[in-house]
Amino acid sequence: MAWVGTSQARVGTPRAGFASLGAEASRTFLQRVHLFMSLGLAATGFVALGVASSPSALAFVFGNAFVFPALLIAELLLVFAFAPVAARVSASTAAAMFFGYAALSGVTFSVIFLRYTAGSIGSTFLVTGGMFAGLSIYGATTKRDLSSLGSFCMMGLLGLILASVVNIFLGSPMLYWLTTFAGVLVFTGLTAYDTAKLKELGAHAGEGEAHTKMALQGALVLYLDFINLFLMLLRIFGGRRRD
Repeated sequence: MAWVGTSQARVGTPRAGFASLGAEASRTFLQRVHLFMSLGLAATGFVALGVASSPSALAFVFGNAFVFPALLIAELLLVFAFAPVAARVSASTAAAMFFGYAALSGVTFSVIFLRYTAGSIGSTFLVTGGMFAGLSIYGATTKRDLSSLGSFCMMGLLGLILASVVNIFLGSPMLYWLTTFAGVLVFTGLTAYDTAKLKELGAHAGEGEAHTKMALQGALVLYLDFINLFLMLLRIFGGRRRD
């Protein structure tokens, strides 16, 4: 989620024409990033709903002690490998990797349909979408430097991961809720920060395949922000199934 920002150093004052061209490039880039992200979320949702509606698929994923952990490991490997691999392969291959990851996430996220009611999932998704849209607009339009916010949120994310791992063994309800509310704050900040960094990156994203591959990398970053924010909010607002 951290981006290596482009150099802020400039020789002289850029002319208005160059500034407007950069703003237009950033706007076009962000639109493409959000399009890919939205399509990825749609793929995740459809796959999750399909798996949750299929007894045979559920039996395969959750009936074997090794399948679900293997899928989680595959997700992690895809996330960490995506950026370096996408830089070397074609745009179509990078797109296949992105949507493959989104579909794989749908398989693992099918578990939420077993734990929460469909109504609470839908309402939480709408709340997350509204929050995410507002944060993205802020990140895309603010003139403030959000670097300090990004550093703070990245530190918070590391602490969140460590606390969550520890709580696997402790099973503390208090720690569970602390990490939940902290997670909402962390991914709220990261959404604004990542959007702002992508706006800067968009002015230098190149054209053609390079532009598409960079947009796919940005889409994965915002996809992860959205999904994690959604899961944290679902812990708070989600209604548990009784059956």
